[in-house]
Amino acid sequence: MDIPRTEQRILHLLAQGGRIEIERNDRRRIEAVVCFTREGWIYPGFDLTLFRKLKQLKAIRSQTGQPYRITDRGLRLVRSQLDNR
Repeated sequence: MDIPRTEQRILHLLAQGGRIEIERNDRRRIEAVVCFTREGWIYPGFDLTLFRKLKQLKAIRSQTGQPYRITDRGLRLVRSQLDNR
């Protein structure tokens, strides 16, 4: 399955050990999402619509309230590159 370049970049970050953290408002709705690299840097090109696309593809998920991480399906969607570890 072909997925856009922006989604590929996020999946590569997550495959290398990154995470996605969400912020909720008082009504428990998702207000903001932040993508962190494995070094702890914030990735600037990540927004709520991209988060929803990745979640709809079932490429990311959260377990027991932890930050969102890449799933096995997400790993299959990622095209291999030399810098993946």
